[in-house]
Amino acid sequence: MALASHRYGRSRDTAYYWPGFVDAMAQLLLVITFLLSVFMIAQFLLARQLTGQDTALSRLRAQIAELSNQLALEKASKKQLEITLSAITTDLKAARAQTARLQGLFDEQQSQKGSASARITALQGEIAHQKSLASDALAQVELLNQQIAALRRQIATLNEALQAAEARDENSKTVIADLGRRLNAALAQRVQELTRYRSEFFGRLRRILAKRSDIRVVGDRFVFQSEVLFPKASAEISPAGQEELAKLAGAVKQLEGEIPADIGWVLRVDGHTDSDPIHTPQFPSNWELSAARAIAVVRFLISQGVSPNHLMAAGFGQYQPLDTGDTPEAKARNRRIELELTNR
Repeated sequence: MALASHRYGRSRDTAYYWPGFVDAMAQLLLVITFLLSVFMIAQFLLARQLTGQDTALSRLRAQIAELSNQLALEKASKKQLEITLSAITTDLKAARAQTARLQGLFDEQQSQKGSASARITALQGEIAHQKSLASDALAQVELLNQQIAALRRQIATLNEALQAAEARDENSKTVIADLGRRLNAALAQRVQELTRYRSEFFGRLRRILAKRSDIRVVGDRFVFQSEVLFPKASAEISPAGQEELAKLAGAVKQLEGEIPADIGWVLRVDGHTDSDPIHTPQFPSNWELSAARAIAVVRFLISQGVSPNHLMAAGFGQYQPLDTGDTPEAKARNRRIELELTNR
């Protein structure tokens, strides 16, 4: 009877603890299944949404590794529970302790479930941020593509304009070369004509001034010794000089009537002195004396009716001598007025 009572008591205790343990195990398995489901869903969503996002993918891999470690822990815990379950059949106290321990594990899993949910929410926020960045990047790429297309169109337009300009430039070069040849030919003709008139003018002057030994031709210039026209150290034309210059003025006026108006020419009057210095209030140096004498000749020719448009005066002082000697004869040759018919 006692044995039966003992068996009955043992059976009642076993029946009392066993359903509670089974419920705890069922709840634990449901939690594990829920966590695995959440993990699989999160992994599936992350695999679809984070493709190409290296930084987010690294984070997900770290979290997947963490969840894998947790799953391994859960598997280890399950194995331990199986061992404990077989031990419970032999030791009820150990079963109670195991139940308490499993309850603690369950609470820990509940806490981990909340932490996993928070991490999933954070990851979803990161995914949304990455999507926003990707959208902005795509918009910038599209804008850059439009700008590149516009630049390509502008470059094509500029290339067409450049080709047209090069064609026009080639035509212009041809026209300019032709005009240059024509201009050179016209200038050569004008130079030839002016040379002919210069020869006739100088021939006429030779005939007019043939009796004067102090008036001579040097190259393409007519040279008057200063003594023919001016007293020493003076820019006032002497009466004898005025007589000679009047002959010159007549020849120049006749030349003005013969040379065509389209030929530009001028009679240049150059004043030269010797190397003897001069220091007077009127002529501080030979520059002023030579220039004043040339201007005096030009003014006299104008007074005789020669056009000012065909006259030019210049003073050279003592710096372009005909004779580099220092004798009185050399200095006399260097004191002179030169007339040159030249292009304007």
